[in-house]
Amino acid sequence: MATDIKDAAQAVDAASVMRLVPARPRLLALGEPTHGENALLELRNELFRQLVEQEGYRTIAIESDCMTSLLVDDYVTSGTGTLEEVMERGISHGWGAFAANHELVRWMRAYNIRVDDEGRPASERLRFAGFDGPLEITHAASPRQALTALHDHLAAHVDTDLLPCTADTLDRLLDADDRWTDPAAMMDPSRSVGQSAEARQLRLLADDLVALLDQQTPHLLAATSRDDVDRARLYGRTATGLLRYHFWMADTSPARMSRLCALRDSMMAHNLLAVAARGPVLAHAHNSHLQREKSRMQMWQGPVEWWSAGALVSAQLGAEYAFVATALGTIRHQGVDTPPPDTLEGLLYALPEDRCVIDAPRLATALGDTRPVPRVSPWFGYAPLDPARLADNDGILFLKDVPQR
Repeated sequence: MATDIKDAAQAVDAASVMRLVPARPRLLALGEPTHGENALLELRNELFRQLVEQEGYRTIAIESDCMTSLLVDDYVTSGTGTLEEVMERGISHGWGAFAANHELVRWMRAYNIRVDDEGRPASERLRFAGFDGPLEITHAASPRQALTALHDHLAAHVDTDLLPCTADTLDRLLDADDRWTDPAAMMDPSRSVGQSAEARQLRLLADDLVALLDQQTPHLLAATSRDDVDRARLYGRTATGLLRYHFWMADTSPARMSRLCALRDSMMAHNLLAVAARGPVLAHAHNSHLQREKSRMQMWQGPVEWWSAGALVSAQLGAEYAFVATALGTIRHQGVDTPPPDTLEGLLYALPEDRCVIDAPRLATALGDTRPVPRVSPWFGYAPLDPARLADNDGILFLKDVPQR
């Protein structure tokens, strides 16, 4: 058994990852079982650089606000702003402060500038995307930014008579942004404005604006550019997604949190599909967002489950979607010590390598009916892999010990 497991292990590099799948995937998803560890982000950066240089990947998409991430993309493609500004404002959840994220964005910008300082052709430039909605665990953003940006784009290029409303009407219906972002609404549905008369009208207007964008696509492509139209579609997805999310924040049924989690991952999935439409992408997020199976979480109201973004994208892309989960041995600074030997992580911890890539289906075959027991984490911030779903992964990236940085 030990020999079979060792035979399934390979070096951590892009070539090893590509050998896990029959052909280069359009969307290669790399998961992580915990957030905020620079060692994991550095591994991601290393793989992305190799995928760019060896496999023709040009885009990385991370679990960050899709709207603010536009600032980072503008910086890496055209130098707009400064590194410090875009890291502070362009990456959500506070992750712009991590050194490995700084290094990623700095390297991408440097790559896009050729030796002659003229810059690479647009088709060769690296692109950065966030694929999360403008959502935090405590609240959801106001739909103002996305909705008004979509309206402004259409107002600048189509006949005014075709617009379903004016900018002033949107402003009046939106009212103060803090009505939308009240953190009390996450725990108390009665504090949400998502089912108010104004919010219901905004949902209809947002739908009409997105429909108008679709109807005017040939004209908009001629008048602007593919990138501009893609950005307007992002505004539309975000506006309708946020209004839908706010509507269900006001729900009082037992399914409320399952529905909200599902809506978030649905927004993620649509953003990933849109990014993948322009070429191969490395996506990086928590394992629970990228796995092919349902995600589950224990919340204050009890257990919730929903289909992950990875499951939704896999259903669309089929073999063009690949998922490599990351598993860890120890995170000692968080109280996660050596895994028990009868767990999946314990079996991998016994390998001599400090890090390796595992062919997950091959490992599942080697284990046969002798499946490891699930590991129990003493720290809420780390989620071990489910050994019963091992074969649903294309691969596992295993890191034996996560150092404190």
